[in-house]
Amino acid sequence: MAKIFDADGTLQHLRNRYRLVVMNDDTYEEVVTFRLSRLSVYITLCTIFVALVGITVALLVFTPLRYYVPGYGSASDRREMITLKMQVDSLEQQMNYRDKYMENIQNVLKGNITTTIDTTLLNIPSEDKSED
Repeated sequence: MAKIFDADGTLQHLRNRYRLVVMNDDTYEEVVTFRLSRLSVYITLCTIFVALVGITVALLVFTPLRYYVPGYGSASDRREMITLKMQVDSLEQQMNYRDKYMENIQNVLKGNITTTIDTTLLNIPSEDKSED
């Protein structure tokens, strides 16, 4: 039958202590000795990975290195792009006005005039000629 996952056994395997010894090959003298467990190795590797990712992100966000990332321009380029976008929008609006004007001129020349009643009442004061 299949073995059921044993949390205590797995945790015990992670906590088993091992000794890593670095020896001089010529004299067999112990240079460095480490007492490790699988858990401490996992924690150390995860900590190093998170630190490296954090340092990389910090370098890209807080230094001028971010301008070397594809798709990220300099601040002056960004300002220039915004200015150009505003100019394009303005020119597009002017072209729409011109097209509407030309369409109205063509309709007048073809005789397709739609009359609209002016509903605004203008009160134009009469000029007094006696003041001359």
